Amino acid sequence: MKRSSSSPAPIVIGDPVANDFGENRVLIPAVAGGPERPPSDLVWSLDGTSMGTTWQVRFVPPPGGDLQTFRTAIEDELAQIIALFSPWVADSEISRFNRAAEGFVPLSDDFWELLIASLELADDVNGAVDPTLGALVDLWGFGPPGPRPALLPIPSQNDIEAARSVCGWNRLRLNREQQAALQIGGMKLDFSGIAKGHAVDRVSDRLTALGATSHLVEIGGELKGVGVKPDAQPWWVEIEAVEGSPAPRTVAALYNLAVATSGDWRRTFSHNGTAYSHTVDGSTGRPVSNQLAQVTVFDALAMRADAFATALTVLGPVDGLGFAQAMGLAAHLVERTERGLVEHYTPAYAAMMEEEA
Repeated sequence: MKRSSSSPAPIVIGDPVANDFGENRVLIPAVAGGPERPPSDLVWSLDGTSMGTTWQVRFVPPPGGDLQTFRTAIEDELAQIIALFSPWVADSEISRFNRAAEGFVPLSDDFWELLIASLELADDVNGAVDPTLGALVDLWGFGPPGPRPALLPIPSQNDIEAARSVCGWNRLRLNREQQAALQIGGMKLDFSGIAKGHAVDRVSDRLTALGATSHLVEIGGELKGVGVKPDAQPWWVEIEAVEGSPAPRTVAALYNLAVATSGDWRRTFSHNGTAYSHTVDGSTGRPVSNQLAQVTVFDALAMRADAFATALTVLGPVDGLGFAQAMGLAAHLVERTERGLVEHYTPAYAAMMEEEA
């Protein structure tokens, strides 16, 4: 059994060559009115590690800003995310819920807010993204217990059905007056399909509150750009692509826009020649296996981009594309076919494309 759990390849952040876009596909969102002037003529950069991955921030500081103040604020925000939502931390709020006895468990304001947002998104996609699949994630070896034993790499159908019996977003009961969720006994919450995007939004909001109203935030491949740089250029990023992608090199202007990418090559293990992805389909209890190699989604909120990228991955190339079109999402999908990789994209994504060189 071969397993890879490495972080995604670094996203390339920076400007395309000003006068030579070459074979680039250039994505520019529709903008109403001109951008506001950044708070200064400086661009500062910070980076670090958190949530089992790396983070990068570039921002225009306000006059008199202090670099250490911003680093402390970012690291504090990420530490709070871990304390709330990391199942790998024994005393996090999510870990306490997951091992709680049967009954209603009171939740903090921040935890409640993300849980409600996750359930609303689950409702939108009929469970294709689901915050209650922790038991299945653990069963397949992608959760805190770690990889499955080499001698038993694939769960039995009985094990899968047992885990499914304590999963399902529509099984989670809420007491809104007490701000509590019902632990039915053995249910495990897992926000892996939304947590990084949520963290990006939280860091972005913190930067704005500190006066850095123009910035770019990246956490583990999920990105959000707000405002423009001092030269009035947007925050340009290169979109990560699966090896052999039929799409040209793609760069996007993240002006008040976020992007998330999901790929079937991330966090996988192989057994008897079959690769198993970390994205689990709650309707089957198994890792997705629908020939979608990559999904990229743009949205104003990184949390929604992250969740919808996961949902489209679960829905597959046909239903996923249909759903994205119906929802008006700017989405790009790469499908594995007998004739090789094939790309699909929605009208909203096409509307962002400049004419290719």
